[in-house]
Formats: sequence, structure tokens, C-alpha cells
Amino acid sequence: MLTGNPPTPSGNRPNRSVLTVSDLNREVKHLLESSIPLLWVSGEISNFAAPSSGHWYFTLKDARAQVRCAMFRGRNRAVRFLPENGREVLLRVRVGLYEGRGEYQLVVEHMEEAGLGALMRQLEELKARLQAEGLFAPERKKPLPLLPGRIGIVTSPTGAAVRDMIHVLGRRHPAAEIGLWPVQVQGREAAGQIADAIARAGHSGRHDLLIVGRGGGSIEDLWPFNEEIVARAIAACPIPVISAVGHETDTTVSDLVADLRAPTPSAAAEIASANAVEMWQGLVALRQRLLRATQIQLRHLQQRVEATRNRIRHPREQLQNRAQRLDHLELRLQGAVRQHLHNRHRELQLASRAFAHYHPERALEHRRQLTDTAAERLRKAMQALLQKRGERLAHSGQLLHNVSPLAVLQRGYAIVRDEQGQVQKSTRTLSPGQRVHTRLAEGEFTATVDEIL
Repeated sequence: MLTGNPPTPSGNRPNRSVLTVSDLNREVKHLLESSIPLLWVSGEISNFAAPSSGHWYFTLKDARAQVRCAMFRGRNRAVRFLPENGREVLLRVRVGLYEGRGEYQLVVEHMEEAGLGALMRQLEELKARLQAEGLFAPERKKPLPLLPGRIGIVTSPTGAAVRDMIHVLGRRHPAAEIGLWPVQVQGREAAGQIADAIARAGHSGRHDLLIVGRGGGSIEDLWPFNEEIVARAIAACPIPVISAVGHETDTTVSDLVADLRAPTPSAAAEIASANAVEMWQGLVALRQRLLRATQIQLRHLQQRVEATRNRIRHPREQLQNRAQRLDHLELRLQGAVRQHLHNRHRELQLASRAFAHYHPERALEHRRQLTDTAAERLRKAMQALLQKRGERLAHSGQLLHNVSPLAVLQRGYAIVRDEQGQVQKSTRTLSPGQRVHTRLAEGEFTATVDEIL
């Protein structure tokens, strides 16, 4: 409040506190700003000026009064229209004083067109009510599916927004099934159509995710997405909803209630297809890794084949080993037969000597029986032994045949010898004009080398 001493009678001059004009204006400014809270004022703009500093200065008037106003650059950047003389506006202001001229003025914090004032107040009331009910709470919002295969879109079928969303989804997630629910997105009937489409799409069982939105426009154009009926339809939708209304700077009630807000319709399509792009990139990387691993494995197998090829012995060496083993088995068989016959012959001699100690007829009969028994046993033993040795001999012969060069020739190979009879293993030992002898599986022929390839 103002400070100072009351005047004294003439002739008395006690010490007095005298204010300067600047001090007085400063005191009045402080008094005005501290005693009058923020308030809303409506009126008509006149004398509008916008100097290079970026601040706005104008007069707000009605039919009977006027007041100077100032709106500084940090605040007027949020105004979405250009003020002009004669325009009716609604201002949120604080009362102040311009100390330089000692004039009180309104410092504008917010400006909007006067026709929208009532709507904006209704919008703020709706937001407060829905927030109190918990419709904006993060914990009630549903998570988006990891990879939505069926995506529903509630928007105008003729706007640029639906074309942008379909284009983005087709490019980033071509496997997705897209279902369009055409509605009006502005006008009196738009809110009811939008809410009805959200309810039908959400309960149709045809979608994993729903995108609701439209392109940019004025606040009147976007107003259906601020209607309570649309907000409650989004909140009641059983599947996740992405709200994509207007541009990034536009915020509607639908954005606050939805499970996720996208700054634009195209951004909503990118969000819905984000995991599809990541998975596709992962598959490409995995394919490259698999290709590299396959190439490494093939090189490893080629090395193993080469090493195995170097360890394979020549067929002649295998044939010699098999032939030597066959000779060894034959000698063992002959020795076994001779030993068996020797043992039986010795038994027969012993039996003949013992025959003399018995009665000739009985001894003869007894010895005959022993001889028959021994002969039968010998015959069976010989048959069994011969059969076993024969089987082993046949098996060894088959093994010998399998590694025989003749068997190799049966598979289409040939043995090439020079004129001295030496087997030729490489073309490096041959020369054009040289005569060679070639043996096939059936027949032999002599040829002359024409060319070394």
C-alpha cells in the first residue's frame, strides 16, 4: 500500500517521506497484481500492433469502455490465429500497470476466439469429469499387441489420412489385414457415427487393434473427437485403441482416453507396424547369419572330403591284402582237414589193435558199430567244417571281388597302361601321340593320345 506522512500545518516542516512518480507507479502495480487474480475478459480488438520484438499490443473495447492490452512473445506463440482489428476474442489476463505512462493494462496469458469460449469451458469440464472417473489413468490403458495381424481403422473413407495410413501399413506390414469403418469425421452426426463404429469394430472379433482418427483441421473440425460419447466408446472398447487426431500439436479428449496417442495418422500406422519392421529386419539378419554359417560348414565338409580322399588306399593294395588273407585261410583249412583225418586214422588203428582182444564176431560187430559211428561223426564233422570253410571262402571271395579292379571296371572305370604295361595315374605322365592300352569291364583296346586337356 502507499506509504508517507500526512501534511502538517503551514510553517511546520518535520521530516517527510516523499515518493517519486516511479515509486508510486511501482506501488500501484504491485497492489493491482497482488489483489486481482487471473480473470477472463471478452471484447473487440482495435489498434493491433506487432513490432519486430514479437510482442503484441492492442486495445480491448466494448460499446462503453476500452483498456490497453499487452501479450508478450512467449505467450502469443501458442495463439493459433492472427489477431486483427474488429475480431471478438476471449482473453485470460492479469491486471497490471505500465509504469512508464502510469496506465493500467491487461497482460494477456491466453487468447482464443470469442465464439469458442463456451465450448472450451465445456471441454475443460468434460476433461475434469472423465479424469475424476479414472478414464485417463495409465493403469487402465491396454498394451498394444506385439504384432497385430488385423488392424481396424475408424475414419473418413475419402480423406488423406486413410490413404496415408493404408500406404504406411502396406509398406511396413504388408501381411496385416486392414478393415476400414467409414464415418463422418466432422459435423453434427460425426460423433455418433464414430462412437457407433468404435463399438461395432471392437466387438466384431475381426481386429486385434483399432486406429481412430482424422487429419488436421480447425478446432471446430476436430470437435467430434472431444465429445463424451466418443470418449466413452473408446474407454469401453475391448481391444486396444490408438487415437490419431489432427497434427502433433492437437490434443483431444479421444487422445487422453485412448490406450495410446499418436501425433498423426501416419505415425499411428508406424506405431502399429513397428514390431513387424523389427521382426523383418531380424529375419534378414538371421538369414545372413544362416548363410554365413552354411558357407563355413560347406568349407569344413570340403576339407573333410579332401582329407578322406587322401587317406583312401589304392585298390591294388587292398586286393593284395585280401588275397594274402585268403591264402592264409586256405592253408589253415588244409591243415585242419589233415589233422582231423590223422586223428581219425589213429583212432581207427587203436580200435583195430584192440579188436584182437575180443571174440572175433562180437569184436567185429562192436568195432563195426564204432567205425560206423565214427565214420558218421567224421562225415558230419567234415560236412560242417567244409560248409563253414566254404562260407568263409565265399565271403572272402565276395570281399575280394568288391575291391577287385574288375568290379571297379564294372562301374564304368577303365585301367590305362602305357606301352610298357605301367598303369597311368595322371595325364602328366602322358604325351600327345603316345599309344596307350585301355581295359574296360568287357574287352580291351589300344588308342593314341591326341590331346592333353
